[in-house]
Amino acid sequence: MKYIAKKLGTLIITLLIVSFLSFLAFSVIPGDAAVSRLGTEATAEQTAALRKEMGLDKPVLVRYGTWLRSFAAGGMGESYSYSMPVREMLRDKLPITVALTLLSFGLILVISIPVGILAAQQEGKWLDSLIMTLNQIMMSVPGFFLGILITYIFGLLLKWFTPGAYVSVSDSFWGFLGYLIAPSIAIALPRCAMCVKMLRSSVVSQMKLDYVRTAYSRGNTGRRVMFRHVLKNALIPVLTFWGMTIADIIANSMIIEQVFTIPGMGSLLITSISNRDYPVVQGIIVLVAALVILINFIVDLLYSRIDPRIRLK
Repeated sequence: MKYIAKKLGTLIITLLIVSFLSFLAFSVIPGDAAVSRLGTEATAEQTAALRKEMGLDKPVLVRYGTWLRSFAAGGMGESYSYSMPVREMLRDKLPITVALTLLSFGLILVISIPVGILAAQQEGKWLDSLIMTLNQIMMSVPGFFLGILITYIFGLLLKWFTPGAYVSVSDSFWGFLGYLIAPSIAIALPRCAMCVKMLRSSVVSQMKLDYVRTAYSRGNTGRRVMFRHVLKNALIPVLTFWGMTIADIIANSMIIEQVFTIPGMGSLLITSISNRDYPVVQGIIVLVAALVILINFIVDLLYSRIDPRIRLK
């Protein structure tokens, strides 16, 4: 419990630092939210009045303190552009980005674990060389370019789906998931390649240790040795990579949303940056940071569950 309490305290401090730095960055970068809202033809008096109404005339620390109190109370401020609570704007966007992230990560697990094990078992053989060659190709392809390629081949040429014809979950749950498959593949494939490479290396190193030979000498089958002993130990270094992968997926999900015109947090982030709608941008950044921090915290807790030899201190 002491470890969890200490870790939670560290996570809260980290989130405060991230929120303050992002708030400070928005205060010094060029651009004025009041000018963006009124237009360049507004008079200086109109701009000054709106800045005062929006609270932009106050010092940075005062504005950050106001935002922090609102955040602690469960709010994220009010959008400059839409004059509505940021929390309400993110409420509909967050589930879409989370669904895309989870589907992408699920594909990574389903593909990378069996392929990584297969490559390790075929070490030095032609199949291993083929898998590693394909891995190198996939790792070199950016996710957004892969998304464009998938849209062109499977959307425009083969007509397997209609690009831009997003289906909301309220209209059809299966239609919603179906439309997310293509962007999930675009996100997952490059990261599958990295996971396969790391898992293969980890499994190969474990297979050469003494405990594996001991397990075989006791009459265990290769399958039992792999899944009862080797894989459990091989997953330890991979877990950290998976934690970073999920953070990377969240960021790339918001990029891929632009390619497939998915109305998630990515499209809202781009629009808000263009409009200098900093409360919305701040809310998205803090929310994403909180998700990343929480995921890495869960990964830390999983270490001791997978390998009892590891104790949290």
